[in-house]
Formats: sequence, structure tokens, C-alpha cells
Amino acid sequence: MDRVNRILVHPLYQSCLAGIAEWEKDRIFCGHDMGHLLDVARLAWIFNLEQGLGLERERVYAAALLHDIGRHIQYEKGIPHQIAGLPIAEEILSACGFSDDARADILHAIENHRNGQIKACRDLSGILYRADKMSRSCFGCAAEPECNWSMEKKNLKIQY
Repeated sequence: MDRVNRILVHPLYQSCLAGIAEWEKDRIFCGHDMGHLLDVARLAWIFNLEQGLGLERERVYAAALLHDIGRHIQYEKGIPHQIAGLPIAEEILSACGFSDDARADILHAIENHRNGQIKACRDLSGILYRADKMSRSCFGCAAEPECNWSMEKKNLKIQY
């Protein structure tokens, strides 16, 4: 997990996380902090194992740790975070030693982690999408009654 740990300490990554935290400091709904990112990573890894996809662990964790990295730009400029985060993720992945193939796969997953058309895909994009949606603990959230997620989308029971 050497490359993943390089992501964690990368100055641009740290700067983006700080920007997201600042924008979300008064947010009552789900946040995009390290807890969320690790929940997504661990769920995606479980899905990979259960489905026998054979994905590299560092690729799964890198995609999860970087999937919301453009959130602060979305808050500031209105650019969807799955798009705004792509150049940031590319720079970080490159600096942390990910191959061209791995970067392309991870960037595709980041770009599509909100695209419901890929939710059933048996690849990195599909498991990242599912893990991101299933990572939320709506069943224990005080803000759940005010949340704009539909009842079908909310996680009202533990599945993983």
C-alpha cells in the first residue's frame, strides 16, 4: 500500500481535504472526510473480493481516496466534483507512481462514480459507484429526515 500511503501525505491531497473540510464545517448532512473515503475503499475492496474481480488493492483504495477530491471546487465554482477532481487526481496518481493503465482506470472510475448507468458493472467503476452509495449510514443519521435523498436511495439498514 506504499502508493496509497503516498497519496495520503501528498501536499495537493492534503490541501484539497482541508478545503473540503472548510466548506463542510457546518454541514449537517453526510460529509466527505477521511471516514467516508475509507468506508468507500473498504466496501469497494469487499465487493472486489466477493465478486472475484481480481482488482489490485492499491487501485481500489486510490480510486476511493480520490473520488471526492474535487468537492471543494464544486462548492466554490459549481463544477461537478467528479469532473473537477480529475486533473487533481491525475497529478496525485502520477506523482505517487501509478502506471498509465492504472491512472486511466482510476480516473474513469472517479469520473463515473455518480453515473447510475454503471452501478451494475463488474469493474472498478461499478464497485466504486456501489461503495460510495452504500457507505452512508442513513439509519443512524440525525439529519436523515431533512436529507433530499429519496427513500429508495437511503441506507436504512445495514447491508455490509
